[in-house]
Amino acid sequence: MPSRFLTNPSLARSSDRSSADFPRGDAMAASSSSSSSSSSSRCTEIWNYLWIPLLISFSKELTLAKAQSGILLPSQLENEAASASSAVPRCPAPDPKLNFRPVIGILSHPGDGASGRLNNASNASYIAASYVKFVESAGARVIPLIYNEPPEVLFEKLNMVNGVLFTGGWAKSGLYYETVKAIFKKVLAKNDAGDHFPLYAICLGFELLTMIISEDKSILEEFNAADQASTLQFTRNTNIEGTVFQRFPPDLLQKLSTDCLVMQNHHYGISPERLMQYTDLTNFFKVLTTSTDGDNKVYVSTVQAHNYPVTAFQWHPEKNAFEWGLSMIPHSDDAIQVTQHVANFFVSEARKSGNRASAQKVLDNLIYNYSPTYCGKAGKGYDEVYIFT
Repeated sequence: MPSRFLTNPSLARSSDRSSADFPRGDAMAASSSSSSSSSSSRCTEIWNYLWIPLLISFSKELTLAKAQSGILLPSQLENEAASASSAVPRCPAPDPKLNFRPVIGILSHPGDGASGRLNNASNASYIAASYVKFVESAGARVIPLIYNEPPEVLFEKLNMVNGVLFTGGWAKSGLYYETVKAIFKKVLAKNDAGDHFPLYAICLGFELLTMIISEDKSILEEFNAADQASTLQFTRNTNIEGTVFQRFPPDLLQKLSTDCLVMQNHHYGISPERLMQYTDLTNFFKVLTTSTDGDNKVYVSTVQAHNYPVTAFQWHPEKNAFEWGLSMIPHSDDAIQVTQHVANFFVSEARKSGNRASAQKVLDNLIYNYSPTYCGKAGKGYDEVYIFT
């Protein structure tokens, strides 16, 4: 289209020359001259309107071409590398000391997670799917450790995983207590033998550890902290290096102490004063945070072992992102970040485990061999559970 406008003036001049070869009257000549002048004027006016947009368009294309000139295709990179006698950049090899296919063992809890509404078999146990998702969100797979299966089977599974998670719940005695105690001792033994083998104990899991380490089954105190969102108050002079909080952004650490970003759902716990009365507990754990219940009573909410990769929470880091059944679970952007950072730390610790189980054995025992059951309508807080009988 622009080329047509650009050639019109020359066409007009050609027309003028042709008219000189044929005799015409003065009026016709004047008329022809006037028409040619008008056509030339219109072409000039149109060109004046078009040249600026054309120039801008050409400038943009030139700029884009320059920008793209810095992007090379793989074949071009190889040619350049060959001509320069240098190797093509490759991804660095993964650290051989780390396990990038970590597996976490999660201990099941007695019951069906819904007070018998889903399965009332006496040997039933369950794992809330939120714990599984919590682990998977950080890049690990899960093998269920079914608390009432034969010990030899349970401990064979323990040798396939790179870390263990104790869940929340209510069972504090009998076979469940003994199973938790036995697994805890195995975790410590693995670490003592040189394998970095982490443990997360959440809510009931934390309570059981205080009972086991103190050797006092009556150590727990009652607290009013059911279905409650709360803050975390860091203890004075707390050093978070090497703890679950080490990779939290500074602004999120600050918000933990001012905003209600964590979920509490427990009737028992331990106060800082009571914990300090037990030398075995203070020798094993350092207190990282405390929280306050509905009656303004302070309890220990996060602890970390001095010499082992063992972290225990009175609160529920898995619920923010994966549970919806309780009204006070925080679901804000900051609350979801809390869940993700806590999960990431756990799995990053599990990657340090030197345990490498047979791939086929792992596949045969993964929780993918089971199907979760929706219990949002029947339960009291869990959206999905895995049930084992």
